This record gives sequence, C-alpha cells and structure tokens, in this order.
Amino acid sequence: MTVYQNLIPRFIKYVKKETRSDENSQTVPSTPSQVEFARELVTELTNLGLSKVHISQKSAYVLATLPSNLAKDQQVPTVGLIAHLDTADFNAKNVSPQIIKNYDGKSAIQLGTSQYRLDPHEFPNLRNYAGQDLITTDGQTLLGADDKAGVAEIITAVEYLLNHPEIKHGQIQIGLGPDEEIGTGADHFDVKEFNADLAYTVDGGPLGELEYETFNAAQAKIKLIGKNVHPGSAKNVMVNALQLAFDFHAQLPSDEVPEKTSGRQGFFHLLQLTGTVDQASMTYIIRDHDRDKFEARKDLLRQVARLLNAEYGQKRVIIDLQDQYYNMREVIEKDLMVVELAKKAMEDLQIKPVIFPVRGGTDGSKISFMGLPTPNLFAGGENMHSRFEFISLQTMQQAVAVILKTIQLIAKQNS
Repeated sequence: MTVYQNLIPRFIKYVKKETRSDENSQTVPSTPSQVEFARELVTELTNLGLSKVHISQKSAYVLATLPSNLAKDQQVPTVGLIAHLDTADFNAKNVSPQIIKNYDGKSAIQLGTSQYRLDPHEFPNLRNYAGQDLITTDGQTLLGADDKAGVAEIITAVEYLLNHPEIKHGQIQIGLGPDEEIGTGADHFDVKEFNADLAYTVDGGPLGELEYETFNAAQAKIKLIGKNVHPGSAKNVMVNALQLAFDFHAQLPSDEVPEKTSGRQGFFHLLQLTGTVDQASMTYIIRDHDRDKFEARKDLLRQVARLLNAEYGQKRVIIDLQDQYYNMREVIEKDLMVVELAKKAMEDLQIKPVIFPVRGGTDGSKISFMGLPTPNLFAGGENMHSRFEFISLQTMQQAVAVILKTIQLIAKQNS
C-alpha cells in the first residue's frame, strides 16, 4: 500500500457530500448533513482500526485515537490533528469534481459545461501548477477542499501509520469538527477531552503554508431605527433608516476595507445591509492582527453610534458587538516548538515553509487560547469558497507527507 493510494478516492467521496453550515441555525452542528457525515466518518475510522472513535457530546467533534507504538518508557508529546467538516456559504449541492491531468500551467480550464473557466490571466496562481494534476469544480458549486482536503489528508496519514507499524510514533488524537466556516465550531471544543499536548489544524492553502498568526476578529450587528411618514410632509419629521446606515458607514475610513488592504492591515467589512425607511440593519466584521488596533476599531464603531444618537437626540443606532476569535500568536509565540517541528518537517521534505500572518482565522485561533497551541498546516486548496476552487493532487500528497514527517519528528522528542 502506498501512502497516497486512497487519498484522491477518499477526497472525491467526501466533497460529494453536502455539508454546508448555517449561521442562522441554533443547533450544534448547525446542519443535519454534518451530523450524517460525522457518523459516516465514525464508521470509517472504526473500520480502519482506530480506538475510542465517537462523536463527542460536548463538542460534536468526531474524535479518535491512534495509540502510541513506542516502548512504555518512551514518553513523547501526544499530537492532535484537527480539520473541519463543513463548507462555506456557497452552493455545495451535487458537487461534481473534474480532474485535469498534467496541467500545462498556461491554458484556461473549462469548468464542466458551465460558462465559467479557470484562466491564468484572471487567476495567476494557476501558473504554479504546471505538470501537476488539478481537481476543479464543474462551475456550479464550490469544491469543498476547505476543508475536506484536510480531513482526507489526516485520515490518509493515519491509515498509513496503521498499515506500517514499523514507523514509530506517539499517541495521536484526531478531531474532525463542525461549523468552522460560521465561526462557532471550536466554541464547544474540550481540550481536556481531546487530551493532546500540541496540535495542528490542517486547513491552510497552498504548498508550504505554516500559520501561527491570525486576525483578531469581531462581528457587529447594527440596528437602525427610522421614522417613516408620508414624504410630502416629511420635512423635520422623517428619519430614513437607510440614510442613517449610509451616514454610519461614511464615518468609517474608506480605505480600510478588504479590497484595499493586505498583509497586517486591518479592516471594516460591511457584509450586509438590508431594510426600509422605517428600519434597517447592517452587519460588519472587524479584523486586525494587532490587539490594540483591534480594540480601537471596535471603539470607533461605538463612537460613531454615540455621535449619530446624539445628533438625533435619541437612540436610533443600536450595536451588538461580539468578539469571534483572537490572534493565536499571543499564545504560540511563548513556545514555538510546535511551529519549529512542522517547519523542520517541511524542510526535510524540501518544501519551503511559507510563514506569514493569516488574513483570517482557523479553529486553532480559539483552541490555542483554550490552552492547546494549534498552528495551521497547508491542505492545498486555492480560490476557496467559490466555483473557482481547485486543488493539486501533488500538493495533497505533500500535505500527507508533512503530517507523517512531523509525527515522526515529535516521536523523537525525549525518546
């Protein structure tokens, strides 16, 4: 059995299962399809020979253990491998992947029979994959490599270890969780139940990504209360909630938005604006890598609300501001061993580590603050959350190799 024998069949099987999460749901997991997928994974992991396979009542994660095959007197850290089951807010029904073998790195790829193409002129990242085999969508759905690739890579790596007991390793804990895409999946994660000393999410993008710095993140839901009267007699009486929304947005820095920022630059992102003259609502996400700047952004929203309420002499702007996650660097930089081990694994495999601040977050952002340092490894997906999503077979294989190499390096700790 080769390392990669079941990787692509497993991945294709997974992405064909619709597991989109729903931020409006009150259940955990947020959708029945995730529950169904989790149950199927329990069966698969049990059949592979893992132990303690179950769905946690606390977290709704699929949990499984690969016991150590080291001598009893060899104590090494227990490694956690984490990925998520859900896909993003884009059509995920009837996913029909196509495989482009030996892509030439310059031609446009027709996505099924749709009107859409993957064109290097529009997506220059395609040029990085000359000679590789690409898996794309048919143009009608997302692919789901975020994070079915991570799920497939983790299970393939553990399957290889089960079939090759000569490879020495400490105890390995697997956690496959729901609702990462709506930011709630790790809320119920139980570090004590998971019982790992260090962990990795396998949820990154292209080859070599190794991430331990994320955004600090918050969401603001803003209610704007208007007063609707006949427009013919509206002077000094009408309060247009939609205009109030425009006035609110105009008080924010126009250049501090996602489409005008990069690197460590934070932003305000208006996700939604709906309403009428009588009442409107806005939803923002607020992001910044620096904690002080993050707090200043939240304060600015509150200041704008106070300013407008003072102007109207009554409370017409109501803000519900909730933190979502924090920059896990605050935790991980206290002991970078977990990062250095993964970095060395990549270097040993002649993969250049690409370490940079993530303009987003992972479940590891929350889990790290729960006391389990959890940086993020590449899984291989590109153009995620869209019909233009694709992944390289060769990058997925290298992701499995990095998981295996990291586990072996950790097994040498104190052994």
